[in-house]
Amino acid sequence: MDNLLSIVTFMPALAALILLVFLRGDDEEAQRNAKWLGLIATGSTFLVSLFILAQFDPKDTGFQMVDEGAWILGLSYRLGVDGISVLFVMLTTFMMPLTIAASWSIDTRVKEYMAAFLILETLMLGVFMALDLVLFYLFFEAGLIPMFLIIGIWGGKERVYAAFKFFLYTFLGSVLMLVAMVGMYVETGTTCIAACGEGVSLMSHSFSHAPMEVLGVTVVGGLQTLMFLAFFASFAVKMPMWPVHTWLPDAHVQAPTAGSVVLAAILLKMGGYGFLRFSLPMFPVGADLLAPLVFWLSAIAIVYTSLVALVQEDMKKLIAYSSVAHMGYVTLGIFAVNQQGIDGAIFQMLSHGFISGALFLCVGVVYDRMHTREIRAYGGLVNRMPAYALVFMFFTMANVGLPGTSGFIGEFLTLVGIFQVNTWVAAVATSGVILSAAYALWLYRRVVFGDLIKESLKTIRDISDRERAIFTPLVVMTLLLGVYPSLVTDIIGASVSALIAEYQTALAAAADAVVVVAE
Repeated sequence: MDNLLSIVTFMPALAALILLVFLRGDDEEAQRNAKWLGLIATGSTFLVSLFILAQFDPKDTGFQMVDEGAWILGLSYRLGVDGISVLFVMLTTFMMPLTIAASWSIDTRVKEYMAAFLILETLMLGVFMALDLVLFYLFFEAGLIPMFLIIGIWGGKERVYAAFKFFLYTFLGSVLMLVAMVGMYVETGTTCIAACGEGVSLMSHSFSHAPMEVLGVTVVGGLQTLMFLAFFASFAVKMPMWPVHTWLPDAHVQAPTAGSVVLAAILLKMGGYGFLRFSLPMFPVGADLLAPLVFWLSAIAIVYTSLVALVQEDMKKLIAYSSVAHMGYVTLGIFAVNQQGIDGAIFQMLSHGFISGALFLCVGVVYDRMHTREIRAYGGLVNRMPAYALVFMFFTMANVGLPGTSGFIGEFLTLVGIFQVNTWVAAVATSGVILSAAYALWLYRRVVFGDLIKESLKTIRDISDRERAIFTPLVVMTLLLGVYPSLVTDIIGASVSALIAEYQTALAAAADAVVVVAE
């Protein structure tokens, strides 16, 4: 199928346009039609995206199904997928119908709400497919707008504060990246990331790593170090890494349930994807030089945010801090730059998308009924909601990393990867596994177990058929990847091996250049 990537990318945006232009009124019927249109559009996008997976060749380490052409102002329009990006595309299209289905309780400005999510899906897909620097930046930054509106309009009491904090943190982090992108274009004369017809690309260019003076300070690693730091500023905020993580708990708490799901399942993965697409292949000397800093920031994040999660009284905030901790394993695996580490990091991002998204949906189930996320407002739910208690327990165990679930595979591989590089960091990070069990089980015990003594809970309803339908595919994927991880590793393996080989070759070439200069 020609232009398959463009079709998948812009299907949701087209549906949003139809929704905004042709759907009139705000009565109950119009709201129902808007919800169904959103669900059909995202579901259709997922079905069409399956053709991408069907046509993808895991043995080919290059970019496949490349869709390119002229763009406005002479810029290049170029989309493509490789083993690293194709599964993030599938994660996005898989999660969005579930997100829309979880939004059935929304009853204010439903048309605009659905349009915001549909446009957001197009922008997220564009990030994972873009093979042009300018196109990537446009998709990357434009995604802030619909998410800002989702939090700011349909969020909680402090939604405006949370929305502006989310926007400012992530936008300011990207300013330095924009400066670096301009520098890359000046240096290379191209904005093509890879797979260019003319053979010139940013991935094939060797940026200078000679020491240079900046404001009287000698920068080791030269231009590569500076560019690495500029991109790091953006991707670290997006992950988010400690200590620039403080926007995430506020955004999660104030966002509607569907917003939290998208934020945790997909948006956070853009940071990790950025490290794999830009930081390692384009700035290997800078990445190698600053890897110890990333290791310890990640290890601190795992321990610190796990301890903070232990004292939370809001369910969403606890799960949000849990997300920061789990993203710490991702950055550890990526900058270990070995097969187990990067495989584990990608696996962890995909797994976290299913598990963390499901946990936020679990919170949304009881919030829709009781309109509070305070942990002390619950207790004994197993007596009235046995099916809910079972689903919540399954994803709690998966979040802890129970063997047999996808959570175990991702954490295990990343820890194996980092152990080969730095045993002290690995030891500190491993303690996070114990801490995650502590806060997750503490939350589950207080919410689900015990006697049902609160009068307000004695009439609470168990999960509905619609909610069961939402959780079922998430349960299936979490179990399937837990017992059959090669579904992921077989697809990403060749591309990850090629990335590592290119990284090591670049480092060896840089070391040889230093020796020649010294002689």
